[in-house]
Amino acid sequence: MNYSIEFDKIVNSLTERKKLLLHSCCGPCSSYVITQLLDHFDVTILYYNPNIYPYEEYLKRKNEQIRLIEIINSPYLHYLDCDYNEEEFNSKVVGLENEKEGGMRCYNCIYLRLEKTVSLSKGYDYFGTTLTVSPHKNSKLINEIGSILENKYNIKYLYSDFKKKEGYKISIELSKKYDLYRQDYCGCKYSIRSGKDE
Repeated sequence: MNYSIEFDKIVNSLTERKKLLLHSCCGPCSSYVITQLLDHFDVTILYYNPNIYPYEEYLKRKNEQIRLIEIINSPYLHYLDCDYNEEEFNSKVVGLENEKEGGMRCYNCIYLRLEKTVSLSKGYDYFGTTLTVSPHKNSKLINEIGSILENKYNIKYLYSDFKKKEGYKISIELSKKYDLYRQDYCGCKYSIRSGKDE
């Protein structure tokens, strides 16, 4: 499936603005994604990232996410926070500490964050994530997890591949425009050694 085309099909089929709960990994990645969504959705950004290490880094990224939302200043853009709980992440990756980036540790991390998102999606029409904007993330895998959770919770998942149509490049440009802090590793303590950003 071409997830970028699937996204276009979904938004082009909408006859009214829908409510979307969007998991966001960080402000820079959400910058481009938000621009693609606000014409079609009432977007609530969910900042749920218990994988981020250390706590000071988590706060730094969270504050940049909030600052970006304030800069955009749209009546259709809202924010929902979650408490930081690194143990939620740690419990999902026991035994996977030495996995390479993109392996089962990452799968479990993405599943954890998307399942939290869908579990909070009551009253929303869709749930989705900004994660597919990164060239370091496997969009096929992310969308497959979204599909599993869509069926499990009976809430529509917003399929996407936001890196297409120069999405990642535009996110970098928007990050410069808004002077957003861009991290140099994905988030967890294991990804620090890989140096791959979100």
